[in-house]
Amino acid sequence: MTTATLLLSFTLATLYGAGFHLWQGGGAKKLALFLLVGWLGFALGHWVGNALGIRIMMVGALNWLTATLGSALALFAARWLATSDMLA
Repeated sequence: MTTATLLLSFTLATLYGAGFHLWQGGGAKKLALFLLVGWLGFALGHWVGNALGIRIMMVGALNWLTATLGSALALFAARWLATSDMLA
């Protein structure tokens, strides 16, 4: 992966986490949680997409579709866990 792809990935994952926090609300702890989970879900989604050979909506070397889905799934799971007082 090139530096530009890594920068794009980091930017998109940060926007997903921050946007999710803006939508869901919460304090600084939840912002940190959503940012971290957004980054991890994005990376995991990209990796899974590459491992499964999914080549839909590629942006250079970035598997954008699966990375976005991974980030979304991770963010909703984190919200569910945080609201069930397991992480709060």
